[in-house]
Amino acid sequence: MLFMPHNFLLVWLAQLLSVGVLGTGIYLIYEWYERELVGTAYLVGGLVMVLWTFAGRFISLPLLRRPGVEEPKFMRSKTVKRLSQPDGSVLQVEFFGPSDAQPIIMSHGWGPNSTVWYYAKRQLSDRFRVIVWDLPGLGKSSRPKNNDYSLEKYARDLEAVISIAGDKPVILLGHSMGGMINLTFCRLFPEQLRRRVASLILVDTTYTNPVKTCIFSSWVRKLQKPLLEPLLYLTILLSPILWLMTWLSYFNGLLYISVELSGFTGTETRGQLNFASLLSALGSPGVLARGTLAMFKFDETQTLAKINVPVLVVSGASDIATKPVASDRMVAELPHAQKVTIKPGGHMALMEQNHQFAEAVNAFCNRESDRHIIE
Repeated sequence: MLFMPHNFLLVWLAQLLSVGVLGTGIYLIYEWYERELVGTAYLVGGLVMVLWTFAGRFISLPLLRRPGVEEPKFMRSKTVKRLSQPDGSVLQVEFFGPSDAQPIIMSHGWGPNSTVWYYAKRQLSDRFRVIVWDLPGLGKSSRPKNNDYSLEKYARDLEAVISIAGDKPVILLGHSMGGMINLTFCRLFPEQLRRRVASLILVDTTYTNPVKTCIFSSWVRKLQKPLLEPLLYLTILLSPILWLMTWLSYFNGLLYISVELSGFTGTETRGQLNFASLLSALGSPGVLARGTLAMFKFDETQTLAKINVPVLVVSGASDIATKPVASDRMVAELPHAQKVTIKPGGHMALMEQNHQFAEAVNAFCNRESDRHIIE
């Protein structure tokens, strides 16, 4: 799951419900203990609520999902570089695959970290020099000291990653906010785009403020100023408390439901759902809120027509975070673009349908390689 405007209220609801159930359970147990006339139903009810709070995930949605043959896990590389940035953040950059292969830089979405690329690293590193990095404030990349979580800041970070990718032109692959970072990079560094970038792969992403291209966009846009933005600032203020509430929603299983609704289509495995939920719980709510506020200012509509490298746009057929119409708009305005739709697939199709995703990337790169040979 990604921390995106369309599911922000759902996250808050899960957190508040988690705390409410725990508080009610503790109250019922206290009433049973303090008052002799209260029956054992109070004790039983209270114990059930407390146990559900800390162990509900074991009897929740994952039980309805099939076990996978190869479930994702936290896979880090031993080949690592740490890049210090002027704003005080330090980027964790990891390398997989042959050092002389075509470099492909993967930028993850907002909420998880680079371990979300588990399948892509395994399925593509035999052919590519796969380079992944944690966005500052997530994973093993430290936070910027000036609290700058803008898309422009992350585009400058991406430029730093490109600088250590070797001499070959790179493929920039970005998922969700990672795709937005790629588009921002194209605007800020047009010369670098011309000299250092072979092609772009934009996965379940958008070209503008994501509230305009998500499910129920008309309603979400109306709620942005009066409700979403104040709640995001409140999230920054109450970050430690909300982080505890997020972990409660993970343990009781409510976070699974939120992740399922916003990222998957029901064909994911138990391990994929659990892994995505765990990644969602790891990110600091304060950091995630700042990044979400930055997305409200994002708009690279005018940049699309200026991107003169080949682009593959990958879209989950049932994505509700960035609806397929956003991909259609990008394909229509990018000079050299093609689209692949993953079915069934939601916002996390790169995990749920990982083989389809890897095949789409390989096929695109094969076509571009053949075209260069002919030329």
